[in-house]
Amino acid sequence: MITYDSRNWLAALALHRADTFRALLPVLILVGLFTWVVGYVETEYLRLSRQDFVSNLPTMHGLMGFAISMLLVFRTNTAYDRWWEARKQWGQLVNVSRNVAIKVAAILPADDQQIRVDFARLIAAFAQALAAHLRSEKTRLALDATQHPELELDSWDPAMHVPARIASLLHDRVHRAYRAGAITGDQLIGLASDLAAFMDICGACERIKNTPIPYSYSSFLKKFIVIYSLTLPFGFVFTLGYIAVPVVVFIFYVLASLEIIAEEIEEPFGLDINDLPLDRLCEVIDANARELLAPRRSAPTRP
Repeated sequence: MITYDSRNWLAALALHRADTFRALLPVLILVGLFTWVVGYVETEYLRLSRQDFVSNLPTMHGLMGFAISMLLVFRTNTAYDRWWEARKQWGQLVNVSRNVAIKVAAILPADDQQIRVDFARLIAAFAQALAAHLRSEKTRLALDATQHPELELDSWDPAMHVPARIASLLHDRVHRAYRAGAITGDQLIGLASDLAAFMDICGACERIKNTPIPYSYSSFLKKFIVIYSLTLPFGFVFTLGYIAVPVVVFIFYVLASLEIIAEEIEEPFGLDINDLPLDRLCEVIDANARELLAPRRSAPTRP
């Protein structure tokens, strides 16, 4: 994933693939041409003057500018709240994964290597499965199918909820250890509450993914921005002349960019540069689980 230093002002001025200027360039050209045509018609063809009623349109734009700014603030804040809530859920997933790995590592015997490896792989597999599930991708788990035949995805129903299946396998491993006498009833209760947090996080992320911003609100704001921007030239030409072309283009660029940014961050589980770095978070969870549950030898007993 490409990252950018927000403190580097020169880098911020450069165009990258996530820059809204690239996405809006064709529309910006059309807005500039429209502004030039309006200016030419009003000043050269119709020969309107500053005493004409059209010159009073900036008064309306000044009043409507406050309304559109409030709508954009609400739109951006709502989208960012969704992005931040998703980030908190994945931060919680990192913490829960570490807590489960720490508890399992402390409870299980140091020489029980296989079950430690199983837990490390399943904890990492849940994060990978959740990321793929939220992106509507086919899950690809880095697990040994010979040791985990139940994780052979080719034999699974395509409609299966893979994160729930992984969480079920984690619960199964814990109850197996309980029945084998490796953990006590109190330890089982403590682990079960931590394991339940996996699906709580999954449900919270699904709520964000499956509850988009109402289309009517977003559509209305786009129409408002377009109408507001396209009526600017009719009044600005009398005070700015043909300088109104870059001014109107810049105003439209700012307003439309805020809407585009809000659209990008309101869906935080994608693959865009503004989305959450789910792959990196999965790598962190995998590395932590393997480190905490790494097989180790039993400490020698003192005579």
